[in-house]
Amino acid sequence: MSTANPALSFVIPLYNSAETIGAVVRDIEDLAIEGGHEIILVNDGSRDATGEVCRELLRTVRVPVTYVEHARNYGEHNAVLTGWRHASGAHVVNLDDDGQNPPAEAVRLWQEARRSGLDVVFGHYAVKQHSLWRNCGSWLTNRMTDWALEKPKGFYLSSFRCVTAFVALEVAVHTGPYPYIDGLILQVTQRIGSIEVRHEERKAGASGYTLRRLLRLWTSALVNFSVLPLRVATVLGLVMALAGLVAIVWVVWLRITDQGPTFGWGSLMAALLVFSGTQLVLLGLIGEYIGRTFLTVNQRPQAVLRQVVKGGPG
Repeated sequence: MSTANPALSFVIPLYNSAETIGAVVRDIEDLAIEGGHEIILVNDGSRDATGEVCRELLRTVRVPVTYVEHARNYGEHNAVLTGWRHASGAHVVNLDDDGQNPPAEAVRLWQEARRSGLDVVFGHYAVKQHSLWRNCGSWLTNRMTDWALEKPKGFYLSSFRCVTAFVALEVAVHTGPYPYIDGLILQVTQRIGSIEVRHEERKAGASGYTLRRLLRLWTSALVNFSVLPLRVATVLGLVMALAGLVAIVWVVWLRITDQGPTFGWGSLMAALLVFSGTQLVLLGLIGEYIGRTFLTVNQRPQAVLRQVVKGGPG
């Protein structure tokens, strides 16, 4: 941390960012921030030269920089929480490592947070420069969180956000291995807002967000912060049980009235597969809850820090 608390901390999680992070840092250090600013770089197990690029930046950058290196890849949300724990600013803004979130737009988020007195200000995009499948995934994530989290319906949750130090510290207390930052934020405060911001083309490389990572994010959002899936499972089980009882009564009535067709192996196996499949899905859902609880109780680490290095003036 810097010796004097700056007005704004920029937290940037890094994953294979060697080609892009230099330009992002240079854009940030050129900003004029009343009260000063700092940069927190969190290398989340990159497999390219991200570490070497960051260490070179520590020698030449003109603003205080803290470089944190994870021992392996833990995920974007884990990396952001690591960055928040090392930030010392009165406000903290986190942005992507690929240049798609312009630092000047991050300043607008900060200015809106100060003007409005809100704890969190999200950036939402008029046009997103992502692939079609990534945009669809983001849309689905927000619809799912409408259902599972206590947030205004239709409110767009973005990874481009500015939070107060109060929120960052409260959220960073969470040490579970599967964090979902927006869910944690909504447990701390509902004083949230948003403004429209630019979203630019990726400067280089390809996004590290795969379908597997999106699925992991959806699971964290639903399982870690809501019991609604369990309630849905209960209702589904009751509906299937009721359907089974109705079917039994119907079959008995057909037999008594001698109207029923000859029931054979095919119909029996079809019914068995429907009910067995439903049971397996519900058991898998319950197992996901139990498994995550087991890993949390056994203190699976949210992240392991290999190195923390400070650079810049002072």
